[in-house]
Amino acid sequence: MAATAQVSAQVTDAMIAKDAATPENVLTWGMGTQGQRHSDLNDVNSKTISKLVPVWSMSFGGEKQRGQESQPLVHNGKMFVTASYSRIFAVDSKTGKKLWKYEHRLPEGIMPCCDVINRGAALYDNLVIFGTLDAQLVALDQDTGKVVWREKIDDYSAGYSYSAAPLIAEGLLLTGVSGGEFGVIGRVEARDPKTGKMVWTRPVVEGHMGYKDGKENGITGTTNASWPGETWKTGGAATWLGGTYDPKTGLAYFGTGNPGPWNSHVRQGDNLYSASTVAIDVKSGQIKWHYQTTPNDGWDYDGVNEFITFDMGGKRMGAKADRNGFFYVIDAENGKLQNAFPFVKKVTWATGVDLKTGRPNFDPANRPGDPTAAGGDGTKGKSVFSAPGFLGGKNQMPMAYSPKTGLFYVPSNEWGMEIWNEPITYKKGAAYLGAGFTIKPLNDDYIGAMRAVDPKTGKIVWEVKNNAPLWGGVLTAGDLVFWGTPEGYLQAADAKTGKIVWKFQTGSGIVAPPITWKEGGEQYISVVSGWGGAVPLWGGEVAKRVNFLEQGGSVWTFKLAK
Repeated sequence: MAATAQVSAQVTDAMIAKDAATPENVLTWGMGTQGQRHSDLNDVNSKTISKLVPVWSMSFGGEKQRGQESQPLVHNGKMFVTASYSRIFAVDSKTGKKLWKYEHRLPEGIMPCCDVINRGAALYDNLVIFGTLDAQLVALDQDTGKVVWREKIDDYSAGYSYSAAPLIAEGLLLTGVSGGEFGVIGRVEARDPKTGKMVWTRPVVEGHMGYKDGKENGITGTTNASWPGETWKTGGAATWLGGTYDPKTGLAYFGTGNPGPWNSHVRQGDNLYSASTVAIDVKSGQIKWHYQTTPNDGWDYDGVNEFITFDMGGKRMGAKADRNGFFYVIDAENGKLQNAFPFVKKVTWATGVDLKTGRPNFDPANRPGDPTAAGGDGTKGKSVFSAPGFLGGKNQMPMAYSPKTGLFYVPSNEWGMEIWNEPITYKKGAAYLGAGFTIKPLNDDYIGAMRAVDPKTGKIVWEVKNNAPLWGGVLTAGDLVFWGTPEGYLQAADAKTGKIVWKFQTGSGIVAPPITWKEGGEQYISVVSGWGGAVPLWGGEVAKRVNFLEQGGSVWTFKLAK
């Protein structure tokens, strides 16, 4: 009997494939590999939510109270949650009792771009697997926390790091890389999740060779087709948010970051496959299609935002709310653009997106100037004011989709930036920007806005404004939408109207996505609380607006009072 219990506790490919349809647990980042972040659980609804109360809170402890962007996983009575500084905890999911913790020993000299965050783990077999800020993957025994295997992703001294939640698809562990601000090369890798052994690797910058089973598997793109000279060798395009997977298409979808350096004048061309979504065949490790949201990006509009697949008009579609301020609806099978529209109020770098060609209609006057242009002193190009700011109309915080309403719920921000280009040369391990910038609010009364977006019409059905920037993800459950605010509130709104029906103060800013699951016949809701991330580090005048917010590090769990 004991052996049978042990087998039932293991996470299988079939369980992962059904994660979205089995709301009694949470096995994946995105609450299903498609990333919809929707649950059919509805014990907690607009009529009962007034009874929603905290049942436990667990502190991560110590002095490491930096940004907490993790989405917890729940399986077999345990919650697995990562924390800042490459830590992971196993917790009794009903009581909050710590079962074990693992603290990765980080070396001196790590170079995380945007705080010492971690966004979550992956479950497979009896393992829980997560990445670290010194660009390693660590697999631990779910019951004991003992290290089963450890593999190096890349050289942290060259600027590589890892902060995303890994993705399990078709029995493979899929990961990307972080470090786009250091001239690294973005890529997607597939490993055997039981051993960490590499199966294939696919660079997402043209000119670099892919490998499968230790053998060459074709160059990505065509060398120098969209990168001049040797700029492709330090091309950036980090895959730093991780990916989604759709079993109906057999494709994994990864967003790619900004090209390196920020100064677009030194790399004339589209710079494929930066600022794009790439669809990769999981079995072959080949890119089946790509869609580039910001060709020749000059504003740091990373295209890493999650690609969520859903059904619309009898077709499998994918949706993406991009940092550049546009919301894209794309055929998930072939990458053809179906619709594109702004989801923020102010976009200056382009006047729109051509639905026939899929390309943006650039405003040439809004590209930061070339510092080597005639008439200048060679140290600084023409400065422009661009919106959105480089932190994006939406950044790392994942949106959610409700099949019940047909709407996407997008945590968005309204801000702009003054930006200019500077001369730059690549140096290993040094920031590779070639730009200066200052982020500025666009409005006196709000920066963040939770928006319900109709992917068919492009209409914003409702919005809830927020004084501080929104930096946490979204959950839809039943007829409700849950999200957190930097001011510390976890709150819920009616999914159809946007009316706030409940809120709770967690004591620190929320920059993480909530989850829900069912155990012992009761529905639970959890969220990680702990202010930090990119805004206080990079936010310029915006950072001054939120400097009163306190850091933290805890998990809060709620259920209905009896």
